[in-house]
Amino acid sequence: QVQLVESGGGLVQPRGSLRLSCAASGFTLAYHAIGWFRQAPGKEREGVSAIRRSDGNTYYADSVKGRFTISRDNSKNTVYLQMNSLKPEDTAVYYCATQTWYSATYDYNWAREGLYDYWGQGTQVTVSS
Repeated sequence: QVQLVESGGGLVQPRGSLRLSCAASGFTLAYHAIGWFRQAPGKEREGVSAIRRSDGNTYYADSVKGRFTISRDNSKNTVYLQMNSLKPEDTAVYYCATQTWYSATYDYNWAREGLYDYWGQGTQVTVSS
């Protein structure tokens, strides 16, 4: 079975930190691009960060640059999203997703939901004092 499971969400104070995990099973994560998305109540789901296969290039939404870091541990088949300097507007359900086919335009379209065909169940992140 192909499965992605997010974990690590919770309640954190503004300016605090949290690390999310995306554990993969049923396939080798190292050979696939992984994206992190988030969705706040009443808002559309948006791309937060992504990591490309092979060379490991990373991508970030402007709203999280300098605060969030995506990384991959191939030995654990897991992708992480380290979130620092959290703000109330970061509150959302966070999802990880994987792309199982090659995309020649990934550099330009990493935040498109349509590029990903397997999704996790999501983990809630709440930033509040």
